[in-house]
Amino acid sequence: MKKYLYKSFIIFIILLSIGTLSFADDIEEETVDVNAQIKESMNSGEKIPKVNSRSCVVLDRNSNMILYGKNEKNQVKMASTTKIMTAIVVIENTSLDKTVEVSKKAAGTGGSRLGLKTGDKITIRDLLYGLMLCSGNDAAVCLAESVAGSVSEFSNLMNAKAQELGLLNSHFESPHGLDSNGHYTTAYELALLSNYALKNQTFLAIVGTKNYTVTINGYPKNLSNTNELLGNLNGVYGIKTGFTNGANRCLVTACKRGDLDIICVVLGADTKNFRTKDSIKLIEYSFKTYEYFNLKDFVNDYVSDWQNQNSDYFFIEKGFSNHLEIKVDSSLQDNPIIPIKKDLISSVEINLSINSTMQSPVNEGDLLGKLKVFSQGTDIAEFDVFSNTMVRKNNMFDYMLNFFKWYPNQLENSVF
Repeated sequence: MKKYLYKSFIIFIILLSIGTLSFADDIEEETVDVNAQIKESMNSGEKIPKVNSRSCVVLDRNSNMILYGKNEKNQVKMASTTKIMTAIVVIENTSLDKTVEVSKKAAGTGGSRLGLKTGDKITIRDLLYGLMLCSGNDAAVCLAESVAGSVSEFSNLMNAKAQELGLLNSHFESPHGLDSNGHYTTAYELALLSNYALKNQTFLAIVGTKNYTVTINGYPKNLSNTNELLGNLNGVYGIKTGFTNGANRCLVTACKRGDLDIICVVLGADTKNFRTKDSIKLIEYSFKTYEYFNLKDFVNDYVSDWQNQNSDYFFIEKGFSNHLEIKVDSSLQDNPIIPIKKDLISSVEINLSINSTMQSPVNEGDLLGKLKVFSQGTDIAEFDVFSNTMVRKNNMFDYMLNFFKWYPNQLENSVF
C-alpha cells in the first residue's frame, strides 16, 4: 500500500510539473475582440495611457527616440519575441532556398509548433514563416541546427549579433525563448533590435504576412499569423507575439501612418486581452500626440542668422583675426527629422551658449559651447557647438606688419 501511494505521489508531482512548464507562444485559448479594443481606445479620455504591462516602450524608427516608456530598460524575459533575433541571424547567415531535414531534437521541441516530425524535408524560407507566423519552437530549433550545428552554437551567434548592435542588456540562450534565467532583454533593446530587423526586406515581408502556405515533404500546410493587430489596426505591418509563464504576454508591433513610423513593445502583460489593449493604447497615443519636426533646418537657419547678426561677437586674444564661424555637432545630421509633441512645435526655441572671449590659437573642430532646443520648459535636443574655421596665433611678423599699418595712421592723425 505504501509503495502504491509513493508511486502515485511521484506521478502526481510529474503531472503537476508538466502543467507548469513554460511554453512559448500563444498556446492559451483566450480570444481578443480587437475591434472592440480599438473602439474603447478611441473613446478613452486618458491623456497619458495607463497600461497593465510590466514594461513597455514606443520607439520612433527614424530617430530611435523614445515616445513613451515604462520600465523600458529593466531586464525581463521575452518569450517568443526572441524569434526576431532568431530570424535575422538566420537570414543573414544562410541561403533561404536550402532544403533541410528535421532532427529528432527539433521535432520533439514543445510549446507552440509548426508541426514538424523527425525526417521531414522543408526549406529554410518555409521554416522562417513557421517561426514568425505560428511561432514554431520546432522550426526555431531546426533553423538553429541548420545554421550553426546546435542550439548552443546558434545562441552564440545571437549574442554576437546583440553585441554588434550594442544591446548590452540582452542575452540569448535559445532560438525560441522558452524561460531560462540567462535569457533576457529590455523593452528598449527589443525595440532597437526590431528596428534593425525591419530594415531587412526579407524579414519585413515575412512578419507582414497574415497567411502563408509552407511545403513540408511536398505537401502544403496553411499558416496564420498570431499577431492579432496585423490586418486589424490601421498602419500595423508586423512584427511578433510572445508568451511564456515567466514572461507573460508580450507583443512587438510596427505601425506607420503618414510619415510617422513607430515600434511598440509591451512585455509582461497579465493577459492577452491586456497586451492587445496596451498596444492599441500606446499606438493611438503616439499618433495623436506626436508629429515630425525638421530639427536640422530649424537649427541651421538659427545658426546662419546668428552668425550674420554677430559678426563681431568674438574676441580672440593674440589671434590673427576675430572672425570665427561655428558649426553644430554632426549628430544633427543623423537625426534631421525628429518627433515632437504637437502642442510644443509652435513654441520651439533655441538657446546658444558660447563664450565670446578665448585664447588663440583656435582650431577647426574646437569645442566652443552648447546649443539647446526646447519648448515650454521641455528639452527637445542639445548639441555641442564647434569652430568651423581656425584662427592662428599672431607671430612676430604679424606684430611687425600690424605696427607698420598702425604707425602711418597715427602720424596722419597727429597734430603738431
